[in-house]
Amino acid sequence: MANKKQFFNGITREMKLYFVGILIFIGGVIFPFDAWIKQGIFTGALLFSGYHVILEGIEDTIEQSKIKRRFRPNTHILMSLAAFGAVILGDAAEAALLIFIFAGAHFLEEYVEEKSQREITALLKLNPTQARRITSNGEIEIVDVNQLNIADHLQVLNGGQIPTDGIIIEGTTQIDESSINGEAMPREKAKGDEVFGATINGTGVFIMRVTKASHDTVFAKIIQLVEASQSHLSPTASRIKKYEPIYVQLILLVFIGVLFVGPLLFQWSFQETIDKGLTFMVSASPCALAVSAIPATLAGISNLAKQGILFKGGNFLSQLAHLKAIAFDKTGTLTSGKPQVVHVHFEQTLMPESSVIALIVTMEKQANHPLATAIIDHFDQKTKAIELEVENRIGLGLVAHYQGKWIQIGQSGLFDQIDARWLEEKNVEEKKGRTVVFVGIEAQIIGLISIQDVPQKSAKAAIQYFKSVNVETVMITGDGQLTGDAIGRELEINRVIAHVLPEEKAHVISQLQETRGLTAMLGDGTNDAPALVTADIGIAMGNGTDVAIETADVVLMQNNLEKLITAHKTSKQLGLTISENIIFSLLVVLILVGFTFFGHLSVLTGVMLHEGSTLLVLLNGLRLLSRRKSKNQGHLGMKNI
Repeated sequence: MANKKQFFNGITREMKLYFVGILIFIGGVIFPFDAWIKQGIFTGALLFSGYHVILEGIEDTIEQSKIKRRFRPNTHILMSLAAFGAVILGDAAEAALLIFIFAGAHFLEEYVEEKSQREITALLKLNPTQARRITSNGEIEIVDVNQLNIADHLQVLNGGQIPTDGIIIEGTTQIDESSINGEAMPREKAKGDEVFGATINGTGVFIMRVTKASHDTVFAKIIQLVEASQSHLSPTASRIKKYEPIYVQLILLVFIGVLFVGPLLFQWSFQETIDKGLTFMVSASPCALAVSAIPATLAGISNLAKQGILFKGGNFLSQLAHLKAIAFDKTGTLTSGKPQVVHVHFEQTLMPESSVIALIVTMEKQANHPLATAIIDHFDQKTKAIELEVENRIGLGLVAHYQGKWIQIGQSGLFDQIDARWLEEKNVEEKKGRTVVFVGIEAQIIGLISIQDVPQKSAKAAIQYFKSVNVETVMITGDGQLTGDAIGRELEINRVIAHVLPEEKAHVISQLQETRGLTAMLGDGTNDAPALVTADIGIAMGNGTDVAIETADVVLMQNNLEKLITAHKTSKQLGLTISENIIFSLLVVLILVGFTFFGHLSVLTGVMLHEGSTLLVLLNGLRLLSRRKSKNQGHLGMKNI
């Protein structure tokens, strides 16, 4: 019953009158009225069913003519003139059928365009509206989300929607983050973990601290980016929209020319001249051409947005297919941005290896350095806590005294003497772009740990794909040439440009544009913003800084570079679909116009074939709503900005 109610609520006033007009027409056909009464009935049916498209054509023509300061008609005017022309000639039934088909096609056009945006606009309904704020005296008050301030403490109940972005300060839970990252599996969250507005809490109750204003949350940014994409058309769509009124003017001029030339040159009768003129006006109408680009572009944008690839405009999506070079920032883009232990080598000593590892973890826990974090993450589960006082020798490493022995962890400068074999192993590791940390007991090295910011798993697949479609891949890094080359070799990237200062990245992009052509830049940091602006297409990683995201033209909500493959393939498919639509639309127009003047095409047959071609064009564009996945891809969901 609820579904039926929802269905009828979705029917607009125009649609109701459209069906009333059809019923009136059927009544005029069935009952034996006089001919002049039937003409009136059919004309009334025409007005009931098509008044909205007729008025829309008149109002839009008047409005655009005022803005442009010259006559700017649209396709609705052509169809309205054809219908009224048929009524004047006494063919009110044919005129009504023309409007039924045209208005019905108009409803279907609106449905297709709405369908391509529906998944996006549905995001707005997910936006949280209320929060449970904890007052200074410990009581709970229900407030609107837009009243929250940074540092407010909120209580989130089990099954409740998280109202804004923040940090858990008390409690543990599982959170469904599918509205942000598209992942079906809930994520475990505990004290210190970040949570995002519009996600759904699981079974636990927790207290969180607000870290962002409601308009700056991850979810708010997703909505802002998607809304921006709706107002920027692709170049092809913009051109079609620009030249459509000129094309309509040309058709009207030809129609007027037919009225004068037909009887004089071809000796057509008045009836035949008007029939051919009206049929020409319907056949040459650019309805299919007008919808050949915009619905397809919106479908492509909305499909990619559902997969966590946000384009700020159709122009950027259409340009991506013509890419000639793509530049990647290294840290946090091609790599994970988080150093990891990739190689460990210990020799047998008087102290068991488990004890050595326990000492290493204990010492590193008293350091504040990314390398220390990598070592702890790698070894921590294998150790037991040891009480130890640690001396931090800045720039060199850590030293501690344990059971009468000195324990050292650090760079080569921490040790007075290093055996050649250890130096040789160090050189081998550094050529791979790794940082080496030595471990020693009583000034004698007993092992080393190699640490590296490793490439993302998806990076190599993306690099290989772009190379396969003749797009040059370039890595830009501020690191040394040795480190850059090591990552470049592993990823098989075309070119590595190292020792690049942040302010020099934009210059590198300009050089690529001059030598290669259309260039994209992908980065995640504030220092990437100038390069993102300079590039023809700036692409920001979803976990990047706000500056990078606001500057970029495209945002990958999840740090998965395989999404670029999906976006590029969709861009190519969009270009192909629009080309198919334009060629098909023009071909249909040429055929119908040809039959109009050199055959026996009626107004009704012309409008049926013409509107049928429009629907085929719309359905072809709608295919872009189907999700694409490369063979290497898993689910491509939205991730946090």
